[in-house]
Formats: sequence, structure tokens, C-alpha cells
Amino acid sequence: MAGWNGFIGRALVADLTGRGYDVARVGRSGPDARWSDGPDALRDLVDGADLLVNLAGRSVGCRYTDAHRDEILRSRVETTRQLREAVTASARPPRLWLNASTATIYRYALDRPQTEDDGELGTGFSVDVARSWERELFAGDLPGTRRVALRMAIVLGGPASDLLARVARLGVGGPQLDGWWFGHRRYRGIGEDPTGGPVPVHHSQGRQKFSWIHVDDVLRAVRFLEQHEDISGPVNLAAPHPVDNRTLMAELRRVTRMPIGIPAPRWLLEPALWVLRNEAELVLKSRWVLPARLESAGFAFRWPHLAPALDDVIPR
Repeated sequence: MAGWNGFIGRALVADLTGRGYDVARVGRSGPDARWSDGPDALRDLVDGADLLVNLAGRSVGCRYTDAHRDEILRSRVETTRQLREAVTASARPPRLWLNASTATIYRYALDRPQTEDDGELGTGFSVDVARSWERELFAGDLPGTRRVALRMAIVLGGPASDLLARVARLGVGGPQLDGWWFGHRRYRGIGEDPTGGPVPVHHSQGRQKFSWIHVDDVLRAVRFLEQHEDISGPVNLAAPHPVDNRTLMAELRRVTRMPIGIPAPRWLLEPALWVLRNEAELVLKSRWVLPARLESAGFAFRWPHLAPALDDVIPR
């Protein structure tokens, strides 16, 4: 497992260990191999492994400065390339490679949901990172290894839901309203074929969609994908019942017992997120993503609805 020290990685290590796996961990500081150790060290770990999981990548919970943008892209593409080269060089390659990706690869959508088969890719920085990430994963021919890109929606149970709960507890948990803002270049495209232009503005009035998944269902989906050898390619990890932003914030006010929820137009939201060192696209982009491949294969979500999921992950 690469990228094991994030909150999803730690949960997955515990789950895999509990199911009898001997988990070798790769990261900047090991403990079993470091990215700087060279190709032989990675090949020795990958060769003979039953399962390869890659969650490596710098957190996107930051401001998109030039340095952060470059590191967000590099930390995903280069680590995936190193792992692919290790698999290629293995005498006994892993039967399954699960590689992180993101549901934000799809376009801003208010008109219809996006699935793996009919979804349309978007433009701009976050989308370009995801496209480059998946391009590296699926490059080359690995006949002995089934490859799956885990297009994860916002995962509840970690930093993202903690940040949203903090906003609600501060009394500013009303809907987030898009609108005009000063032009900047932080969302411009990146990579080999950058896309996108000026900062997008959508007057969605708090109706932008919020796709999410409980961390427990991430772990259960990994088990499901291990067992279903007919599934490969991109797989959306998102609960089947997304909500809009107004509903999300109302549920956050309920679970944090905060009766006040001041709406946040963009002119108020941008300075607040500057203080919190995050970007407004976390709450302003309309992510309407459905888990078509998982559901068609028979996967049953433990947490299909938002309200009980928030009750579970956010302490009162």
C-alpha cells in the first residue's frame, strides 16, 4: 500500500490487516520502502503481492499556490508511474491494482448525474490532475494485473467532513452561493494538455450538487472489487443519494445543533476559506456523481443517505 498514512489509508491498512493481509507500506519515510529507494525496492515489494493499493498524493486541502499545484500533480503522477514500472518488472505481478482517483474529474453538473459510462470530463486544474493520474495508471500493457481507478467523491469521516462541521459550528452554515469574484489563475489547467480558462462562476443559488461517500463504504467497496474480477477501469465511489448544498448545510446545522446558519455568498466565502487555507471549489463545484458500476454489480451501500452518515461521523 502506497499513501497509507492518510485517514483513508490508515483505515484501509487496519481493515486489510484484520482480514489477514500482510500489508507492506510505501511512503516518503517507509516503513517498508521509500519512494527514494529506487526501482528495485518497489519491485521487490510488488513482486508476489496479491493486491496493490495506491492512495499516494499530496492533500488537496490547501490553497492552490504554484508550488502546491505542482506538488499535487507530481505526487500523484510520479508515484503511479513508479508503481507501474515495478509491476511491469515483476515476475509475479499483483492480480489487482486499486489506484486512487477523484470524482471531481467530471464536469460541473446541474442537468444530469455523471456515471462511468456517460459522464463528461470537466476542465481546469483539478480535472487535469485526475486525467493525468488515470492516464498514468492505465498506460502500457499489464496482462496479469486488473487495474481500477477509484473515483472517490468527498469522503465523510475525515478532514473534509471535519471542515464542513467546523463551518456549521461557527454559525456560517447556510448555503454557499456562487457569484462574481476577482479573477485568479489558481484553477487554470496543468499537465501535458492543460484545459480551462478563467475562474468559473455559476449562479446556482446553493443548488450545486454534493456527492459523498462514508469511509466505511470505501472499505466495503474495496472488498467488493477484490471479489468481482469482471470490474476494471474507472469506478465511482459515491453514495447513490447525493444532495444539494442547501440540504448538506441544513443537515450539518442539525447534527452540530447550531440553529443559526448565515448564508455565504462568494464574496464572504472566499476570505473565510483563505483563512482556513482551502479553496472555494470544495463547496461551489456541483459534483453530481452516481455509482453505476458498483450498483449494477450488486454492491449495497451501508450508508446510502446523508443524514445518518453525518450522525455517524460528526460528534455532537
